[in-house]
Amino acid sequence: MHLRILISLTAAAALLAASGAAAQTADTSAAAEPFVLRVCADPDNMPFSNERQEGFENKLAEVLARDLGGTVKYTWWPQRRGFVRNTLRAKECDVLMDVPGGFDPVSATRPYYRSTYYVVTRAERNLRITSLDDPALKGLKVGVNLIGEDYSNTPPAHALGARGIMAVGFDSFYDETRRPGDIVRAVERGDIDAAVVWGPLAGYFVKQSKVPLSLVPLADSVDRTGLPFAFDMALGVRRSDKLLRARLDSALERRRADVERILREYNVPTLSRPTSR
Repeated sequence: MHLRILISLTAAAALLAASGAAAQTADTSAAAEPFVLRVCADPDNMPFSNERQEGFENKLAEVLARDLGGTVKYTWWPQRRGFVRNTLRAKECDVLMDVPGGFDPVSATRPYYRSTYYVVTRAERNLRITSLDDPALKGLKVGVNLIGEDYSNTPPAHALGARGIMAVGFDSFYDETRRPGDIVRAVERGDIDAAVVWGPLAGYFVKQSKVPLSLVPLADSVDRTGLPFAFDMALGVRRSDKLLRARLDSALERRRADVERILREYNVPTLSRPTSR
């Protein structure tokens, strides 16, 4: 064989061997790289999340990341209009920790809890309002959060309006002067007689109250306005992240006991365990 050809073949073989070794090294390095759960979260929205990682979303993220052999990294952004666009869709992070099942902008995991809206009153008054059709509401000052996940009025705000009940509106977005627990504290102080509050928010701040408060669920049904009060809550990822969603589904199932413990610690009132999608 011609010497030049022999040299060329030898060089090619060496190059292929080197390329294979490099690829193997890269694969090994990729496999060894720790998993990072990149979470999109509000920096100041207890009991859900905050920058000190004190919310139940933060605790759940830690549990899931450990289960998947990794750590948590946050992208902080206030939950305002544009939250999903500036976080998940911008690929600054990969997971929303608490979204309603069927929330259109994301692909949701199987739900990990189900809750509803609750009527919060001072226990000493023994009002026991279980329905927004209770005639007693017409004579009460009732508080309600105004804005929901889709930036329209919340289901109870619509429902109270449809019944001609004038409600006291509380902002769903927070700053230095407006806090998540304001609506429950207004009941505690006696500024309002009752409040219709989303379960996790109601349960957390009722537990902190210095005054005994009553927490009564609204029915898990569709209101006459056509809007539901109860929702399955899940994790949300980009629609293209099917593998990540599957991994999170598996981790949620394995860590079911931990998930339920965290929800109890934050006094998140839940309905029957949500069904798989």
